[in-house]
Amino acid sequence: MSTTPASLDQAALDRLRRSITNDIEAGNYDGAVIAVARHGEIGLHEAIGFADRSSGRTSSLDDVFWIFSMTKAFTNILVLQAIDRGQLDLTTRVVDVIPEFVGRDPFRAAKKDRVNIGHLLTHRAGLVVTPTPLPYSELGNLEATIDAICQLDVVGEPGGTFNYSPTLNHALLGEVVRRVSGYSSYSELLTKELFEPLKMHSTALGAPKAWTDRMVPIKAYFPPGGWLKSSDIEIMQDIVVEGTEMPWVGAVSTAGDVLRFAEMIRRGGELDGVRILSPGILDLATTLQTGTAPNDLYAMLCQARGWDVPPGNFGLGFALRGEGVYPTFFGAAASPRTHGNYGAGSTLFWVDPERNLTFVCLTAGVMEEGDNLARFQRLSTMATATAL
Repeated sequence: MSTTPASLDQAALDRLRRSITNDIEAGNYDGAVIAVARHGEIGLHEAIGFADRSSGRTSSLDDVFWIFSMTKAFTNILVLQAIDRGQLDLTTRVVDVIPEFVGRDPFRAAKKDRVNIGHLLTHRAGLVVTPTPLPYSELGNLEATIDAICQLDVVGEPGGTFNYSPTLNHALLGEVVRRVSGYSSYSELLTKELFEPLKMHSTALGAPKAWTDRMVPIKAYFPPGGWLKSSDIEIMQDIVVEGTEMPWVGAVSTAGDVLRFAEMIRRGGELDGVRILSPGILDLATTLQTGTAPNDLYAMLCQARGWDVPPGNFGLGFALRGEGVYPTFFGAAASPRTHGNYGAGSTLFWVDPERNLTFVCLTAGVMEEGDNLARFQRLSTMATATAL
């Protein structure tokens, strides 16, 4: 570990490390690889605990994680890039790029005709909230997934209720941006326009066979009797494999690569002289777009635990900290425009633009989402406390 930058508090970094160590010793999860940076200077980049507790394999900075819905962050950036390049607008309708989205029944087309890119990015498209428009074994085929989505109804009002979409929105966004960009596959688009320019050499769509020894096994720690079983999440390591294309949940990465991605965002769309996005589109994307509307998914979670229901606080694809006192992945003390993304009980990154602070935490062991929210709220608050 390098010398702590003057802008970061070493004692606070030590407390953050100890808190994670205590969690692991308590059996809450198995391990973590974390990074804290300020003004681009890394104060902490460390592997803690186990990559696989059952086998005794300790965590390593080189560990590759299934990052679940953090994949959506990569898809969001490609969509914003396409808007920068004039290939899309926020008001572009899905049917203008994917004509078959109207489905086979013309009487169902009225609402589907109105669904646009802005609706998808803000989770207000009114699509069915389902993670599985196809059987698990077929989800890795993007063409088949899109065909299945095209046959589903729009059940809400486009531009209306904010209801987090696990799958459908970002499957459509991935296919839209692939078509307007002219790439033969979504994986090629992602690699050529994002991973290679940012030198994210340990990030891929679908887990490459060559990285098998570096992959962190998916182990879920869900209480019995919940709406989601451990097997529902553990099966993803058998689905998200080499050759699959799932723009919503299908990427694998390291904490170091996610840090590079987050630093590009913190720097206004550029890293190491390579510009991915304009500062203007990032400023818009990290501005509140959903008003005071709650996120229906997390509203249910908070109500079940007796917590105050927060506003959904969403920009264009980015979750935001927002104002107020309520449960938040980004912690109590982060500035309101703090923005980032997270994935299924285990992964998170955020950027606090007021403090120029970046936090990345990828964990081994998937927690139940309420426990995960409480965990990341605590760790994010502690990460914010490292900034002097």
